[in-house]
Amino acid sequence: MADPSPVVVVTGANGLVGSAVCRALVERGARVRAVVRRAGSAPALDGVTEHVGDFADEALARAVTRGADAVVTTVHPMGSPREVQHRVAVEGTPVLARAARDAGVARLVHVSTAGVYDRSAGVGDVAEDGALLPEGSGDYPDTKNAADAALAQVGGLTTVLVRPPAILGAGETSVWNSLRPQEVRDGARRANPAQTWAWVHVEDLAAFVADVATGAIATADDPERGPVAGATTPVNVAGEPATWRDYLGTVTDALGVTPEWTDEPVWTGQLRTDRARGWGWEPRVGLVQALAELRQGLVERR
Repeated sequence: MADPSPVVVVTGANGLVGSAVCRALVERGARVRAVVRRAGSAPALDGVTEHVGDFADEALARAVTRGADAVVTTVHPMGSPREVQHRVAVEGTPVLARAARDAGVARLVHVSTAGVYDRSAGVGDVAEDGALLPEGSGDYPDTKNAADAALAQVGGLTTVLVRPPAILGAGETSVWNSLRPQEVRDGARRANPAQTWAWVHVEDLAAFVADVATGAIATADDPERGPVAGATTPVNVAGEPATWRDYLGTVTDALGVTPEWTDEPVWTGQLRTDRARGWGWEPRVGLVQALAELRQGLVERR
């Protein structure tokens, strides 16, 4: 049985995913060590203590992982120069992972991305054994893939690589709720409406991460039943099927602009979530609700 009050370290606790994970952990009775770079930016929740600094600093990494039961890493400076993404994700995250291992932490949950998979036209459905994008596919997938590989090299931990696609949810740092709509407002409105738009709501993602981190999902010998003890297990999380017509159509309608539909070959498969569901996860936020939330936020900000 999981510890009724596990101690969980969360990096990037002030971000869209990190703050949602903190809330989900507190709801499960966990005590959270929230690692942030700016004082006063951690979620103001009972059970959350703020730790200010760089998680790649070995002294801080040792301090926050001492006596912890799990570590959740959510930081990746998407959109930053490649050298920054590499330094923070590929070089920095393993520093924390090694500190966690040395401190006897039971689990490391790393928020990766479904963007590491090859999802070109004709590929079909993509499960955890799907082909990864080759080096040279872009700064973000390259550094995300490299970070996953670096964490897999840190032995002595039960590591779970959680791979979400587009993440919906209100917040200034939300790519798909704030940043992409701004690009659409500025003129980036071209897409094939049939292209798959895989997504997950941040609350469903956070619930899954919190259940893994707190041990509510037991380890197993078979990755289809749970995280493999002492190994690295990737797992996809995604909501119900959707297309770019759903997403871009909602955004352009809310902004009062017109989409530019194209017809080039695109990926029309699905991101398979059988593994996550085999672990007991079931998303609660449906597409209609998620898009309604997205639309309302955009209309209010117009």
